[in-house]
Amino acid sequence: MFLSHYRHTVDKKGRIVIPSEFRSALGDLIYLTPGIEPCIFVYPREEWEKLYRKVALLPLTQKDARDFMRLFLSSAAAVEVDPQGRVMVPMHLRKYAQIDSKVVLLGVGNRVEVWSEESWDDYFRKIQGNFEAITQSIVMEEPPHDS
Repeated sequence: MFLSHYRHTVDKKGRIVIPSEFRSALGDLIYLTPGIEPCIFVYPREEWEKLYRKVALLPLTQKDARDFMRLFLSSAAAVEVDPQGRVMVPMHLRKYAQIDSKVVLLGVGNRVEVWSEESWDDYFRKIQGNFEAITQSIVMEEPPHDS
């Protein structure tokens, strides 16, 4: 499980360092995809394969499913983590996530997200004050326990 967040810089070659806390769980080959918000989703092989199996089951007869598959899969990249823990982030994904020189890597359960520092700080400021309301809107009550 991926937790916490880390701030890093992007080097001149477009590489970012994967925090050591994430490296062992991610492995040597990781999968990068456009996120829902302007960020990059990073998956270890096992999680990517689970996600891919779900995407592969989408009905080709539905236009939205075809559009999603085209955008999501054609923009994905499998990249190797080098011995120093760096990964080359393809330009099209950096452009999509508006990543220039500083990034924030977030542990979000089964994946890591990479945000531009500016985008993350803006997003965090906007949602931080609404945390209680967000929590109440999504957290389900536990069912009553039988005595």
